[in-house]
Amino acid sequence: MSKKVKFPIILSIMLAAVGCTGTKSTDAKKDFVTVENGEFMLRGKPYRYAGTNFWYAPILGSKGEGGDRARLEAELDSLQALGIDNLRILAGGDGNRHIASHIEPTLQTAPGVYNADLLEGLDYVLDALEKRDMRAVIYLNNAWEWSGGYGTYLEWAGRGEAPVPLETSYPEYMQFVSKFITDSVARGLYANHVRNIVGRISSITGKPYKESPAIMSWQIANEPRCFDPANKDAFEQWLVETGRLIKSIDPNHLVSTGSEGSWGCENDIELWARIHNSDAIDYANIHVWPYNWSWVNPDSLSETLPRAFANTEEYVAAHRARTAKPIVLEEFGFPRDSMSYTPGSATTARDEYYRFVFGLMEKDGLLNGANFWGWGGMAVPAHENWEPGDDYTGDPAQEAQGLNSVFSADRSTLEVIRNANGKLHGTRAE
Repeated sequence: MSKKVKFPIILSIMLAAVGCTGTKSTDAKKDFVTVENGEFMLRGKPYRYAGTNFWYAPILGSKGEGGDRARLEAELDSLQALGIDNLRILAGGDGNRHIASHIEPTLQTAPGVYNADLLEGLDYVLDALEKRDMRAVIYLNNAWEWSGGYGTYLEWAGRGEAPVPLETSYPEYMQFVSKFITDSVARGLYANHVRNIVGRISSITGKPYKESPAIMSWQIANEPRCFDPANKDAFEQWLVETGRLIKSIDPNHLVSTGSEGSWGCENDIELWARIHNSDAIDYANIHVWPYNWSWVNPDSLSETLPRAFANTEEYVAAHRARTAKPIVLEEFGFPRDSMSYTPGSATTARDEYYRFVFGLMEKDGLLNGANFWGWGGMAVPAHENWEPGDDYTGDPAQEAQGLNSVFSADRSTLEVIRNANGKLHGTRAE
């Protein structure tokens, strides 16, 4: 059985205070990513990146269930060889075990109660990244069911059992989790989680997380949504308040939202702009999913690529026009040819789409970074739907394993990624 660590509210505040004490030298701070005049900066030079989503890295870093440090080290070496130095990862899941389409194991098993192995797994990942001069964007919550997130916090607040979309429907799930934004108890439990994680001291380095150059940004949630137009004002307030809470604990690192863009703001791009132009948020996020958003047809992926190109550029440009801050397309995914799930199977349309997206970073400053979804690496999917004991892939448990993952066997896609990072080296800090 995994060890458990409990952080009562009062203790978590004390830990946050410890994380805020002390000062860092100017030399150490040069290794932190900052924002200046609409650009990410690192060591005095502009920093742009073609990175990936690697949500399960802290699980691999654990010594407990699901842990595989040898695989983690090999995956990080492979990513580094591709020129990738920016990873978007999940701090950890929330809630009960053995729920259909949910990841396992979970980090926070009850309010303020943590799986100690997974906490140490996150410590291990950050230490491994520091050694490789790589950086992580760490998201702390999730609007969707696969890691617990909104629904779990509502359950802990006594609001009933969260629907499982695989067993009910996404409309039913979204109606339930729309209550999170206006539920002060659920939001308070999440705020305490923020204090516990952002204020943590690494068990490996002995340093507060706020002193780790491996962290580029703390992210409020994966694809935060209000799920109800009536909640827009409360949604904006929550994101701004949470951004300020994070900054009060850790003034050294950037803060981001994890937003999909207008798609995640009830198609209200001005709401997105207000949130991201707040002084509580350091840079802007958008996501693009051409297949999920019906911009391409599954039976004619290559033939419908021009529409995906046009819609993607229009979506990026519309958001760029509304902020002077850096913008990162931190999630974009594209299926394999013929909707295959098999590692190494044809990726002709995907490769073209990846090449197009990475090219937007060279085009009139439209993008400052892009993270494809997601890294499957060495994984060999055992089932179409993930089951406990299977390899972790870039596709979480609610998705077909391999649909959007980039595996080590996907040679042509790896070459696109390697070439994209090669073009960026001239503007990246060495």
